Amino acid sequence: MARISESECGCTPFQRLLGHNEEVMNGWGELGEMLEKDQQLSSGLKEQVRRTLAQGNGCEYCKAKGAPETDLFDEKTSLAAGFAEVFLKQKGKISDGQFNILKKHFTDVEISELCAFIAFSTASQYFGAMMDLQPENKMGRGNI
Repeated sequence: MARISESECGCTPFQRLLGHNEEVMNGWGELGEMLEKDQQLSSGLKEQVRRTLAQGNGCEYCKAKGAPETDLFDEKTSLAAGFAEVFLKQKGKISDGQFNILKKHFTDVEISELCAFIAFSTASQYFGAMMDLQPENKMGRGNI
């Protein structure tokens, strides 16, 4: 059980925890939907980055949605997931050398999108971890 009660507002346990402030929940959801969709980077690449981050950000709810599917990685996805792992291990303190690897394979627009996605996903996963949000199937509510 999460650390606070779920509100009546929202469709998922995560949304219902944010739903105590409906405006925050709606804004968070809109930003999440925009960042997750295909843009310069594919939604598939970003899902693998999200899964990579989930393994290290402490949210059991997020981890339960699956580990990275490395068999689906192409070169760009591998580099993006690797960058996410560096971000996790170094708590965001990325060296110029590490960042320059991105610059060899991604445009500035793609790097901006990737970093925004990593920051937003991390914030979401930290929120879940702070609230001790657990996978639904562990709480007896069925599948995620």
